[in-house]
Amino acid sequence: MNDSNNTVARPLADTDIRQRLELYKKKKARRSRLTFFLFILPALLFFANVVLVPFISGIVYSFTDWGGFSFAGSQFTGLENYRTAFSDARFVQSFLFSFKYAFAMLVLVNLIGFSLALLVSSKIKTKNVLRSIYFMPNMIGGLILGFIWQFIFSKLFVQLGEVLGAEGAFFNWIIDERMAFWSLVIVGVWQQAGYAMIIYIAGLQSISTDVKEASQIDGASWGRQLRHILLPLMVPSFTINMFLTLSKALKEYDINLALTNGGPYGTTEMVAMNVFQTAYRFNDFAEAQAKAVLFFLVIMVITLFQVNLTSRREVSA
Repeated sequence: MNDSNNTVARPLADTDIRQRLELYKKKKARRSRLTFFLFILPALLFFANVVLVPFISGIVYSFTDWGGFSFAGSQFTGLENYRTAFSDARFVQSFLFSFKYAFAMLVLVNLIGFSLALLVSSKIKTKNVLRSIYFMPNMIGGLILGFIWQFIFSKLFVQLGEVLGAEGAFFNWIIDERMAFWSLVIVGVWQQAGYAMIIYIAGLQSISTDVKEASQIDGASWGRQLRHILLPLMVPSFTINMFLTLSKALKEYDINLALTNGGPYGTTEMVAMNVFQTAYRFNDFAEAQAKAVLFFLVIMVITLFQVNLTSRREVSA
């Protein structure tokens, strides 16, 4: 009788243990999720307060005649602010200029950044020093950088032109409409190329040495290795750098303000500066919000298209 009772009791005890283990695992999982949520809660609150709420509020304000301070008393105006923005010739011109600047930055930053990455990834002895030197401009703020180069273009270039007798090449670029654009591009490339270089270095280091050695054994030249091995395997790095370069160039404001301040005669005014001027110079905050929303939508579409286009060409090493 005792043997039969013991025989029946063992399965029940094993089942009870399994149930307790499952219950303990569920409690542990809930505790882990709660701990994770508590850790990310401050970041979520900060993101909502600084980014999400102002973004949604800005969209709402763009459909009203909001005056920039209290929302009380504001009237719903529908798409009037957007129609005014589209009819603003200066706003359209700033959009076209921003696209022109972004295209030049996209090409030059990535071309120079990738070239620098190839240089400092070679076997030269000073490659670590060169990496620091090339990355250093990225650590300087855009306003300070703009004022430094403003002095170079407006003072140093003029003196060089007088001393060398080459006033046709060395003059105050900032007051010339065509050269003011290239002054912005030069300063932007000088600041961002070092950052792009770091990302390309990481991409080059992630490529297996076996692939490179196999191509060398097969007799591939450096040019063929670059074209058929390095460039296809570097597409993820190109995707990241092109996204960062494009988004930053389209949103450029600090260098634009410090270097040219939109001059001469507003010909180098980018969209971010135009939005700022609309709000704080002409006191039309609702229209400025509408322009900012349009600006956001354009940047979103362009960057998503660029990321999707380059991601399709990615090749795993």
